[in-house]
Amino acid sequence: MIAALIFYMFAGLAVASGVMVISSRNPVNSVLFLILCFFNAAGLFLLLGAEFLAMVLVVVYVGAVAVLFLFVVMMLDINYVKLREGFLQYLPTGGLIGLVLLVELATMFGGWAFAPDVEALVRAPTPTVDQVSNTEALGRLLYTNYAYLFQASGLILLVAMIGTILLTLRRREGVRKQVISDQVARTAKNSIEIRKVTTGSGI
Repeated sequence: MIAALIFYMFAGLAVASGVMVISSRNPVNSVLFLILCFFNAAGLFLLLGAEFLAMVLVVVYVGAVAVLFLFVVMMLDINYVKLREGFLQYLPTGGLIGLVLLVELATMFGGWAFAPDVEALVRAPTPTVDQVSNTEALGRLLYTNYAYLFQASGLILLVAMIGTILLTLRRREGVRKQVISDQVARTAKNSIEIRKVTTGSGI
């Protein structure tokens, strides 16, 4: 009974905060409601026994993504009145996309309701949950069966990061920039000049 009450509390707060994200007029408040939604989703993961997913959701999404959104929204000077001028123009397209998503969700839930054997579709975790923790089981599976795919995803992210840096890098004339190689290659002979100054004559 207590677990059911906690579930409904987390689920209700998650749905309410999700609605406030898209209905709030202030973007800063929307980001704060998004953080609240992430926390409630992490609570739902804890109830399911997926403590690793709950931790990742809090650390990555709340600690990095949502805070980044908050800083960007607060630092950018956006004219929200001008931004809302074309809302009615894109309303039919948005409504059509929302209708398609609603049909997909209805089809998915309908398939779940009329599944002949749900237990046969769920594969048992290897190793079983009662032997090791959720995090250890996920780590064993990730670094054994999917080790090469995991390394490939890391290389893809590395290439994407390097490509982003190269695309946004701009070289401007007349701007003094730090050159690490020149600093490392400096020696005492080309950096220090010793002058002999006689007493009373100055430099």
